[in-house]
Amino acid sequence: MERKLEANAQVRDCRWPLIQRGRRLPMRVKDLSKGDRPRERLMASGAAALADRELLAVLLGSGFRGASALDLASQVIAHCGDLGGLGRSDPHRLLALPGIGPAKAARVTAAFHLVRRAEALPERERITSTSDLAHACAPLLHGRAQERLVMVACDTGGRVLKRAVLTEGASDHTVLPIREVIREVLTAGGAAFGLAHNHPGGSLDPSPEDLEATARLLEAAETVGLRLLDHVIISDGAWRRIPL
Repeated sequence: MERKLEANAQVRDCRWPLIQRGRRLPMRVKDLSKGDRPRERLMASGAAALADRELLAVLLGSGFRGASALDLASQVIAHCGDLGGLGRSDPHRLLALPGIGPAKAARVTAAFHLVRRAEALPERERITSTSDLAHACAPLLHGRAQERLVMVACDTGGRVLKRAVLTEGASDHTVLPIREVIREVLTAGGAAFGLAHNHPGGSLDPSPEDLEATARLLEAAETVGLRLLDHVIISDGAWRRIPL
């Protein structure tokens, strides 16, 4: 009897690997090659390269037993009907799905709400001409007793991302820190930028130092793929473009 039970156990042990090989196990995200994983693809190619479920999988972070983050993302979208339905869903509706706990439900809901807030913001100021640049910088330069350098960083469409005073010097000069300018634009995520500085004495004529620094900055910007829109000199009542 014992020999028979032992023989049956051996048969089961031999069959188990066959059963496992025949069973279709769920593919985990970490089993994918690095080039196919959503998070790695997003970092390498940008969010636009990912499908809806891949973007949601990045947001979810993980799946649950028997389902990868990609599987779970597909289930969430299907549960809500489509991406629009997901964006309008209450977090408690998401909790009805296996694998979605309070943390994941809150994270997804918060992400869509941030998008709605961003879309509700007023249209960003745009720089489409030298005049636009001068008017954007003038409030930071008018009435100053010292020379100031102002930088405006823009996206590819000319929308203003950042406006900042970079340096403030004496009554007749200020420095143009090329590396700092480039770093500030890149940190702001800009693709283009404009500069303006004031001449407290009222002259709109660029100095030799203005011309030389502008030429060096133009060269540095092109080296890193940025576009220098313009450099203007501003007085309290007028402005003048420095030729590039």
